Amino acid sequence: MRIERELMRGAGPVAVLGLLEKRPMYGYELVLALQERTGGVLAMGQSTLYPLLYNLEAKKWIRGAWRTADSGRRRKYYELTAAGTKRLEAQREQWQELVGAMEGLGLVSRIGD
Repeated sequence: MRIERELMRGAGPVAVLGLLEKRPMYGYELVLALQERTGGVLAMGQSTLYPLLYNLEAKKWIRGAWRTADSGRRRKYYELTAAGTKRLEAQREQWQELVGAMEGLGLVSRIGD
């Protein structure tokens, strides 16, 4: 299923912050994780992801640093900052409120219902 642009604009940043909460990742690794962990629902190409990363970095919610990977390639790894952690917590609460409201309207159901 393809998610409409407006919904992705809200879900994309919080999804990336959530992935980076677990560990630092480089761009293509994020692309793959979004594809695999969401069953393709939040999949985005590199041409969408990198501007998103630059935006999150400009807001100081993530920080990028060049590192040499085990393969010997230099890659820019992104990690969550303290400000990013605060933002993620606020977003997490808002998403929970939104899902709860949608449940109240009968538009979504909890997993297993």
